[in-house]
Amino acid sequence: MSHISDMTTTLVLGGARSGKSRHAMLLAEKHGSRPLMIATAVAGDEEMRRRIALHQQERGEHWTTVEAPFDLAGAVAALDSGATAVVDCLTLWLSNLILGERDPGAEATRLLEALEQSPARLILVSNEVGLGIVPGSPLGRRFRDEQGRLNQRLAEAADEVVLLAAGLPLTLKGLGKL
Repeated sequence: MSHISDMTTTLVLGGARSGKSRHAMLLAEKHGSRPLMIATAVAGDEEMRRRIALHQQERGEHWTTVEAPFDLAGAVAALDSGATAVVDCLTLWLSNLILGERDPGAEATRLLEALEQSPARLILVSNEVGLGIVPGSPLGRRFRDEQGRLNQRLAEAADEVVLLAAGLPLTLKGLGKL
């Protein structure tokens, strides 16, 4: 991705509870005094509402939150020059798209175009879902395949790609410095 000045796009991948979000937040706080969280989760039940509240509490008041469960490309396109934003997470965004009967490939293309044009430093969080068992349902297999395709497209376009396992970052592409 070609960004203005030293702005970069970092993709942070990992499994559930691997430390992805924490790592992304630390990167953002290193690069911005008022980091922005672009949140994709939908509070569809009480357990998810608790998770969202916990994430908000962990971030603290110096973070600004923008909710973008569907129009992620629009949220990225609206970022100002010099902004530092974490998108957390692309896995929930993809799930929203599939369950909302939207075209994930077309939305991914819109997102990649917005990322390319953005003057902001972007840190994208996504789950690596292809390391486990093959899902037992057609919807599960479709989701896993769509997530793998999305992650590949993002990794190709990103300046940096970091894989988190057990809280430890492994740089796959770029500098990977915290």
